[in-house]
Amino acid sequence: MVRSCRAPVAATILALLSVAAACGGTETAGGDGLTSEGPGVRFDSVDGVVAAFVQSQALNGAAVTIVDRDEGIIHESFHGEFTPDRVVLLASSSKMVAADVLLALQDRDLIDLERPLTEFVDWADGNPEITAAQLLSNSSGLRTEWSFSPYGCQWSPSGTLSDCGVEIMSTTADDDVVRAPDTAFDYGGGQWQVAGAVAEAVSGRSWADLVKDTLSEPCELTSLGFTNPWAALPNGAGNSYPPGFDGDISLLPTTLNPNIEGGGYANSRDYARLLLMHLRGGLCGDTRVLSESAIASAHEDRIARVYDGSAGASTGYGLGWWIDRNSGRRSDAGLYGSYPYLDLEDGYGVHILIEKQSWVGGALAEQLFELVDDEMRNFRAS
Repeated sequence: MVRSCRAPVAATILALLSVAAACGGTETAGGDGLTSEGPGVRFDSVDGVVAAFVQSQALNGAAVTIVDRDEGIIHESFHGEFTPDRVVLLASSSKMVAADVLLALQDRDLIDLERPLTEFVDWADGNPEITAAQLLSNSSGLRTEWSFSPYGCQWSPSGTLSDCGVEIMSTTADDDVVRAPDTAFDYGGGQWQVAGAVAEAVSGRSWADLVKDTLSEPCELTSLGFTNPWAALPNGAGNSYPPGFDGDISLLPTTLNPNIEGGGYANSRDYARLLLMHLRGGLCGDTRVLSESAIASAHEDRIARVYDGSAGASTGYGLGWWIDRNSGRRSDAGLYGSYPYLDLEDGYGVHILIEKQSWVGGALAEQLFELVDDEMRNFRAS
């Protein structure tokens, strides 16, 4: 493994990189699905933009990982305090991971995501039409406000995921705060906690064991996990990254009630392996993790197909994935600046990690979209 600080080719950022060289670097890996960069293609322009952005936003650092469907992880860069082993809170970038767990259970015939939950658990009768697919596409009709009291359990590490799911489902279909399922897009909230509770019920396994069984072990991930960080590690100003967390997982509360929609954590390389699994039709190496049909359903614009729904201007949603209906890009951005995305047509993915706010991660992603696309063409031509 080689770590180096490299000067970019773009003259406009040479000065900034001379400063960034003291606090950042680039690592290129090989083996086990990880490959070295192609001859003459070193993604210097990408690294330069990231280094300049870190400095201009006064960030503590950043990590960017690029994966290719055929070649694996082809580029990693780490800036400031970031290293390959640094564990970061994913916030809403956890949703893709959570959806993968439910999809794996469907592959094992333990649940049909498009069938009513009442066929699989005995505590969903108050909302007899809701399905797991509706939960995972933010279309269940369940209320999503953070402050809604029946859903408050999702923010607490006490209790169990099962009890929290039952409590959230106690808000029944005839309550005027609940919409009919598959009629409107309402992002996040307790519906994801219900999905996790259903997963535990149909499998007889804890959420932690499910994540390990379905993703961590077959993909050889060492850092992926879920917690319920909100009480122990409150957000910084403006809902920014919790200042009390520096990557030390011993600071994360141990819980039987992990936050499913936003309690995930991982290092950059492990999350990149999940992106690669999605690009490879559900394979981690030679191991089948998800079926090709499961991957297809995750990436499908479900809200458009089922109820002609929209998640914003030219935006759709699948199972855990935002869908840009113009570019075709799939993404799963998080509150703290994690920004993973896939270009399914060109067969590559990118994970941007910072520790700040969602709009900051999104701003860096906007600077990188076209640049990475250009560099991927160079990579394939090398």
